[in-house]
Amino acid sequence: MRYAFIGLGNLGRHLALNLRRGGFELWVHDTNREAGAALQAQGAHWADSVAQAVQQADALITCLPSPAASRTVMAQALPAMPPGSTWIEMSTNDFAEIQTLAAQAAERGLDVLACPVTGGVHRAEAGDITVLVGGPKDCYEKHLPALSAMGGRIIRLGGIEQAAVTKVVTNMLAFIHLIAAGEAMMLCAKAGVDLRAAFEAIKASSGNSFVHETESQVILNGSYDIQFTLDLACKDAGFAMALGRRFGVPLRLASLMEQTFIEGRARYGGGAWSSMIVKLLEDAVGTPLRAPGFPARL
Repeated sequence: MRYAFIGLGNLGRHLALNLRRGGFELWVHDTNREAGAALQAQGAHWADSVAQAVQQADALITCLPSPAASRTVMAQALPAMPPGSTWIEMSTNDFAEIQTLAAQAAERGLDVLACPVTGGVHRAEAGDITVLVGGPKDCYEKHLPALSAMGGRIIRLGGIEQAAVTKVVTNMLAFIHLIAAGEAMMLCAKAGVDLRAAFEAIKASSGNSFVHETESQVILNGSYDIQFTLDLACKDAGFAMALGRRFGVPLRLASLMEQTFIEGRARYGGGAWSSMIVKLLEDAVGTPLRAPGFPARL
């Protein structure tokens, strides 16, 4: 199978590198040509346009930062994709947007898989990120070797909608856990608890979370570098709130979380790392959460 990969940002470039290292022939394209350098060094082919990339491939993989970016790319890709090929959407996207684009793909005789990933950029780099799959079983099985090359655990959730909603839910929980982890560590700091010991105690407790085990480390280091921005967090929080309205589910904690992230973006800028949301609390009480021995990057 030959793949085209569009979107070589913080997440996409690691997924594409793992796909290439898995032995798949790969055509890549991004608005930033320099993003493809590492992939070309691994034997991937650079395409000068989206259309050129998809014309060489059996399937297109996209990993893009916004619904607008997905619309732009697919407007160029769909007319050039051969009938019978597959679009694999790995972005965290609005379900209504995916549904619309998937319908356009189906009209052209294309298969569609929604395959958002979860677990963080560091797990994508290690080839251990979780891939959530929605779409026809036969199409899933056809592309399973490629999905396995990019990720660790592959979980099939049913249709496109089920995968898209589940991905939004995982991010919603992660953002809530991040705010909670900051509050927990601040209580420890104000009580005079050694923050390295507090980190280990929480990690070994019933209050632990994946977010505490990972993002708390770069917060305690002071870099906040999780390779995921406040702009992206606000986008995904908005998706969660839209789903709450769609399904009639009151999301009280998620609503507070969304407003907190909007405040953080206003304070530190959309390009700041999402872990800087904890800095709102640090600034409010005048106490930085720092401890020695933690990495600047995971």
